[in-house]
Amino acid sequence: MVSTFVAATILDRHASYWLAFVAALVAGLIMGAVVERVLIRPVESKPPINAVIVTLGLLILLESGAAMIWGGSFRAFPTPFGIAGFKVGSGRIALSPFDLFTILAVVGVMLGLLVLFRWTSMGLRMRAAAFEPEVARLLGVRVGRMFTLGWALAAGVGALGGLLVAPNVLLYPNNMDTVLVFGFTAAILGGLDSPIGAIVGGLVIGFALSYIAGYLGAELESMGALVILVAVLMVRPEGVFSRTAPRRV
Repeated sequence: MVSTFVAATILDRHASYWLAFVAALVAGLIMGAVVERVLIRPVESKPPINAVIVTLGLLILLESGAAMIWGGSFRAFPTPFGIAGFKVGSGRIALSPFDLFTILAVVGVMLGLLVLFRWTSMGLRMRAAAFEPEVARLLGVRVGRMFTLGWALAAGVGALGGLLVAPNVLLYPNNMDTVLVFGFTAAILGGLDSPIGAIVGGLVIGFALSYIAGYLGAELESMGALVILVAVLMVRPEGVFSRTAPRRV
């Protein structure tokens, strides 16, 4: 959200869309690295709930700060391509040039991250730092640096998400809250440790919410996501594609 506001500020200065696009991604990378260094690093060795509380507090701080800086009103966000569906024969389909750009951008990022984590030494060091930090340190991996890089990449991808979502949901300080709920539900459905599960979970949630909005009303989308989330947590809390079995008492 903040990165998208950065892009909107640059666009207000009559700069090109692509300059604002790149600036937003860079802003996301920098903010992610700073957050890890300043806020997350002190609690990394503490119980996980500490990091959860810190990041929730950061969410509230960023949303409040954005409202103070840019205002709380809704504003349109431009797109580099048309948002009208492609014309097929005498009608139009529900797929616009910007939708196609969004799909290609998401697929490109997904493939890029797959290559990074599976077939590069940097990705191997990042995975080692995440799963076995002590062993990674003994092998010479700069674990702290890998954590910073991981947070920077995550925030950069989040910045891309904000740029792709804003034209459809408008731009305001809380515009990503609903997306956050849907994304979290998709991740839980697929399994938090499964990249394939995240993809499948996202597709399932997307189709399910589309049917709910089409047949029951858009106002029930959030309720539908909550029902799916509760059902998954009751039946298979580790996720459909997770490789980690839940601990039973």
